[in-house]
Amino acid sequence: MLSTDLRGAARLAVDATLAITNIVEGMHRNIARAPWIFGEVPPGRTRGITGLVYTSIRTVTGWVGSALDLTLGQLQPLVDAAGAIDGNAGRDAVVAALNGVLGDYLAATGNPLAMEMEIRRGGVRRESAGARRVLLLIHGLCMNDRQWLRQGHDHGAALAQAHDYEVAYLRYNTGRHVSLNGRELAELLERYIERAAEPVDELAILGFSMGGLVARSACHYAAQAGHRWPQHLKRLVFLGTPHMGAPLERGGSGLHMLLTISPYSAPLAGLGKLRSAGITDLRHGNVVDEDWADADRFERSDRRPVPLALPQGVYCAALAGTTGQRVGDINDRLLGDGLVPVDSALGIDPQGHRTLALDPDVQWIGTGTHHLDLLSSQPAFEVLKRVFDPAHPAT
Repeated sequence: MLSTDLRGAARLAVDATLAITNIVEGMHRNIARAPWIFGEVPPGRTRGITGLVYTSIRTVTGWVGSALDLTLGQLQPLVDAAGAIDGNAGRDAVVAALNGVLGDYLAATGNPLAMEMEIRRGGVRRESAGARRVLLLIHGLCMNDRQWLRQGHDHGAALAQAHDYEVAYLRYNTGRHVSLNGRELAELLERYIERAAEPVDELAILGFSMGGLVARSACHYAAQAGHRWPQHLKRLVFLGTPHMGAPLERGGSGLHMLLTISPYSAPLAGLGKLRSAGITDLRHGNVVDEDWADADRFERSDRRPVPLALPQGVYCAALAGTTGQRVGDINDRLLGDGLVPVDSALGIDPQGHRTLALDPDVQWIGTGTHHLDLLSSQPAFEVLKRVFDPAHPAT
C-alpha cells in the first residue's frame, strides 16, 4: 500500500541520514587526530562543540523520524483510500532492487519495504498447488516474480503452454542470506504441496541466477527436516546461476579492504558494508549457514563454502551465457555473461572440490548472451523446452 511504502521510505531516509552523519563524523575525527596516512586510529567520537553538533544532528534526526512514522501511521486510512500502488510493475521493480541491496537490513529493522516470501500465480499469492504438475520459477538478485517477463517473453508462461505445467513464481527478499531464504522456501514448499487440491505428481524448479542457489539450499534443508516435497521434485534447472561465485562481488570486497588502509578513508568503508548478505553470499556461491556463520562477511578469507551435492534422483541441468562469440575465449573465463563466468554457471570448480556432478549432455552455453538476456533468449528456451518435456527422461 502507498502508506506503508511512505513509512518504509521515511524510516530508510532517517537511517541513511544517521549513517552518513556517523561517516562524516568519523572522517572529521580521523583527519583532526591522524598525522599519518596509514594505520589505525582508536575508535571513538568527536568531543567538545564538534561532538555536540554531531550529537544534535543524530537527536533531531531521530525526532523527525519518530514524528514522520507517527504521522504517516495516523494518515494511513486516508492515504490508502487515495489509491494503492500494489501491483504496479514500476513500484515492484524499485522495491525489489532495494531489497537486493539492503534487504537484510530492511528485514532486521522491521521496515515495511522488506519483501516477504510467497508463491504467486497470476500476480496473486497462493497457498497451495492447484494441479498435478507444477513448475516453480525462482528469480535472481534485486528482482521480483514479475521480471521473468523480458522483451515480451516469459520462460514460465511459454513452458506452461508447451508442456501443460501449472506455473508458479516465487517472490522473496534477495538481500537476505541465501541459506535463510533456502530454509524458508523448504518450509513454504512443504505447505504448498501438502495443501494441494489434488496430489502433485511432479514438481519442477527453474532458478535464475541467485534463484538457483536458493533452490539448492532449499533441497538441502528439506532433506535435513525430512520434508516430503523433495519426493515430488523431478527436474531442477539452473539458468545463469553462480554456483562457484561471481567475480564482481569479489571486486567489491577488495575495494572495501582498500578503503580500510588509511584512517582518512576508513570511515568510507562503512558504505561498502551497506551491501546485503545476499550480495556477499554471491562472492563464493554460499548456500548453507556454515558458509557464513561465525565470520565477518566483509573480511577477505580463505574459507571456502561447504561442498553441497545436487539432490539425488533429480534431473538437473545448467544453462550459461557468454558475451563472447565463441566458447572458450577470455570472456568465458573472466566474466562469462557479464556477471557469471561460464564455469561458475556450469558448476565447475577450478579447484575441484565443489564441482557439481552435471553431465556434459545437460550443460548448454549461449554465445553472445548477457546475463539478463538469458531470460528472453530463444535458443535458451528451446533447451528449456527439451529438458522440461514430460517425454524427456527425468533421471
